[in-house]
Amino acid sequence: MAKDMKVAYLLDFYGDLLTEKQRNSIEYYYNDDLSLGEIGTNLGISRQGVRDNIKRAEAILFEMEDKLGLARKFSLIDQSLAAIKKNIDIIDTRNMRIYRSNDINESIKVILKELDKLDQLK
Repeated sequence: MAKDMKVAYLLDFYGDLLTEKQRNSIEYYYNDDLSLGEIGTNLGISRQGVRDNIKRAEAILFEMEDKLGLARKFSLIDQSLAAIKKNIDIIDTRNMRIYRSNDINESIKVILKELDKLDQLK
């Protein structure tokens, strides 16, 4: 099993949908980088049982992402927020150098306040 970092990311979104053994197996494997044998020892199951738990958990995580797309949407929102912040900095810099408009300064403050609210939702 090649370790796919996307699985660790999906685990953050959909991990609560897994059984306790599936979640523990996949967290040990992806987040703690334990071997199948080490995980089996920790959980009191065979290596094959661990492998089966991980495969089932991966299938559930990818199926949920295909159906709901929460991780993809979160990533797109995160990228958009970063682009907005970058452009606000550009506008602020140009305003300070060229226009020196209080209206622009106030608008920037409002936008940054709203961006902070969105960041807190993450």
